[in-house]
Amino acid sequence: MTERIVSSRSRGFLFLDSHPAGCERAVRGMWDAVPAPGPAAPGKDAPVALVIGSSAGYGLAATVAGLARAGIRGIGVSFEKAPGRRTATAGWYRTAATADLARDHGRDFVFVNGDAFSDAVKDEVAGLVRERFSGKLDHLVYSVAAPRRTDPDTGVTYSSVLKPIGEAHRTKTLVFDDGGAPEIRTVETRPAAGDDTEQTVAVMGGADWARWIDHLCARDLLAGGFTTVALSYIGSPLTGAMYRQGTIGAAKAHLERTARDLDDRLAKEVGGRALTSVNGAAVTQSSTAIPGIALYVGLLRSVLGDGMVPPVAQLTLLWDQLTGRAPLDLDNEGRVRLDTWELSPAVQDAVAERWRSATTGTIAGLADLDWFTTQVKQLYGFAVPGVDYAAPVETDVPWPVHTA
Repeated sequence: MTERIVSSRSRGFLFLDSHPAGCERAVRGMWDAVPAPGPAAPGKDAPVALVIGSSAGYGLAATVAGLARAGIRGIGVSFEKAPGRRTATAGWYRTAATADLARDHGRDFVFVNGDAFSDAVKDEVAGLVRERFSGKLDHLVYSVAAPRRTDPDTGVTYSSVLKPIGEAHRTKTLVFDDGGAPEIRTVETRPAAGDDTEQTVAVMGGADWARWIDHLCARDLLAGGFTTVALSYIGSPLTGAMYRQGTIGAAKAHLERTARDLDDRLAKEVGGRALTSVNGAAVTQSSTAIPGIALYVGLLRSVLGDGMVPPVAQLTLLWDQLTGRAPLDLDNEGRVRLDTWELSPAVQDAVAERWRSATTGTIAGLADLDWFTTQVKQLYGFAVPGVDYAAPVETDVPWPVHTA
């Protein structure tokens, strides 16, 4: 037993430890928020799905919503750190909690911990599809955010960067001092140089997604009518220079071109589809690293209140479309749009007005800072209602074991 009191120490938005009980309760809350699937009970005829990036953010939401709403069977892939001198990563504990819920609700879903970019993990997943799930995959959800990727063919490692393209960009950003007081700062980010954009595209674009499809298709593991979707984001003009018009945006554009290429290919080979899903804003571990995003999301929440749609609700809508419960709702570029609540002109005008007025002295009255800081803490299992953070908790939680 390795019980201890886990405290919420952090450096900015990065927490040094994660709370197992808080992570478990947060995942359970996500599951409980998903509408019941209806009369069709999950079982051996339930769709088989692969979620790549299943432990955090939209990928976690895709996993939980798929299990709770669509009754999926299948596999989740993520790359998490086991407990040791420090606690495990939050994604480790969230995966353990998701596995428990899946088992308790009769879903046959297993989890692989490893580098999704590697062929070794692709081989492991292919083996599970063949041996455990009758050799056919119905859906693949791709949701990977990573700082680097090693190309299995060349051995070259690429690194992604968060930079504008063309010229330096100055933007407001939200930070908190050591005492937790909010501060608005203006930061300048130098533009991409050399091969920064190409490196970012190599990590965050569609190359690995296409490689997954190649790997599975070559082994005849795609079912007739197979669908795959990569999760993406467009966002506000307020953050556009650092996101959609920056290096990450170049990677997202490559992801969307990859979707069109894969869509043509899958239609011919298995009568299938490849899509991107444009999701709305959320507080995630990766988004808090982008200058301006924390400020934008805090302001957005103050404008929308409970009208801000959480990731698990967005992904519930996506699963309804993927499984035919609802028709595909595509824009003129063939993308599923789950972000219309965020990007309406009225909402964006209201956020922009608050953005212009935001200073250290005014921010408390313009942004929902309590909500934002709670969301950040909950990414690591803290500030979750119903958890006794003064009590010792078992931190040595095992990774879910594959059982027959």
